[in-house]
Amino acid sequence: MLLTAVAPLPATAAAEAGAEETWVDGLRHGQPASFDAVFAAYRGRVFGYLARMTGRRDLAEDLTQEVFLRLARAARGLRSDTRLRAWLFTVAHNVLVSHARAAKATATLAAELAERPISTGRTPYETLAATLTQLKVEAALAALPAGYREVVLLVAIEGMPAADVGAALSLTPAAVRQRLSRARGILSQALAEEGGRHDG
Repeated sequence: MLLTAVAPLPATAAAEAGAEETWVDGLRHGQPASFDAVFAAYRGRVFGYLARMTGRRDLAEDLTQEVFLRLARAARGLRSDTRLRAWLFTVAHNVLVSHARAAKATATLAAELAERPISTGRTPYETLAATLTQLKVEAALAALPAGYREVVLLVAIEGMPAADVGAALSLTPAAVRQRLSRARGILSQALAEEGGRHDG
């Protein structure tokens, strides 16, 4: 389902922190392999966040490229204690804000569904039901106010702690938790209303 958190690479938080420490050291010393490792680990996540925020895959590709260009430019100046995931999502947020200001356009706020292979273990009915459920969740997520949607994407989908999300969005952890709670309430109500329309 869409709101399932993406498992970090490597699999545990401790391993991820250890890998990030190694990558930061390599980035600070100009090692291309470290940049490649960071790109491989986080490109999909940054792209997913930007695609859901903009509703446009082409724009998300451009903004993702900008995020990693900024990493390449800043690599040697990173602090040794930099938490890369938080740093990248802070930059992604800033790139998104900069783009919105420059374009003076409102994002469409709808993400394209990623192409997913059809499981051979499902019946056509089960496949259709799962697709309809995902479409309902995507529509409800897209209808959230941008500030709420952004918090849901970073906490529920990326699995980032409230403190890191707060740092990325210039919010207190309490404000992040409050937005997340309100967003969950709005999503629950929207999905319940959608279900009620089809039941009646």
